[in-house]
Amino acid sequence: MNIQWYPGHMTKAKRNMQEDIKLIDLIIELVDARVPFSSRNPDIDELGKNKARLVLLNKSDLADERRNEQWMQYFQKQGFQVVKINAKNGSGLKQIQAAVQEACKEKIERDRRRGILNRPVRAMVVGIPNVGKSTFINAFAGKACTKTGNRPGVTKGNQWIRLNKSLELLDTPGILWPRFENQQVGLHLAFIGSINDEILNKDELAAELLLFLSQNYPKSLAERYGLGSLEQVQSVAEGYRLLEEIAKLRGCLMKGGEADCAKAANLLLDDFRSGKLGRLTLEVPENEEESEE
Repeated sequence: MNIQWYPGHMTKAKRNMQEDIKLIDLIIELVDARVPFSSRNPDIDELGKNKARLVLLNKSDLADERRNEQWMQYFQKQGFQVVKINAKNGSGLKQIQAAVQEACKEKIERDRRRGILNRPVRAMVVGIPNVGKSTFINAFAGKACTKTGNRPGVTKGNQWIRLNKSLELLDTPGILWPRFENQQVGLHLAFIGSINDEILNKDELAAELLLFLSQNYPKSLAERYGLGSLEQVQSVAEGYRLLEEIAKLRGCLMKGGEADCAKAANLLLDDFRSGKLGRLTLEVPENEEESEE
């Protein structure tokens, strides 16, 4: 399944970020805790070199807690501050102010030596589409100061938000990068809803998701759809057959009793994205993969 999506407005958004980077002290990067590698735009590291960094593992309540801890350690080893959050219910937000101060302690100390006191930290909030940036900013600021939506690409332009005397945020649109060299990345972004669903073959996407889930979270899958004994799916073709079985079990049928795979695919993807399948993580840090083999 070849997935590429790079709308024209993202080129302009990236150019604006490149211009604004000189104004900021810190990059706050939101990633989706279920796919922390795939949901990081590789351009951000180049854009933000020599800037303090804070990674927020958003939607951590939807991710496997054991994997959350592994990813926190992974980012900490890169020299980043890391906080697990759930922007929707506000979990973890109280830890962010301290993490910002820790990430920017050298800058704050430098200001103090120069006699500059109480200058706010200026932070750019970045992330791919639909990762929850606007929801995070609204929850963190305690008021609806940015536009939010569950469609990728709602935030169109950069805007400054003053949170308090010590922190100002620059909200930026969600941007991807022009080409996914690794198609697994595109697949993972499609699973979580960061790619426009209208350009996707959702039946094939669901079959791919079933391939992964049957091998890594078979119990969650079997319990959700009443599958009884679930054999591990070994190919996308077998994923399609499992999708047909789920369609029949859930009453997703067309005239004549034929399985409605399109309806079942939507059901499966909605269940995954909303957490109804349980806490699932699709990616493991490289060093953890090696240790588990």
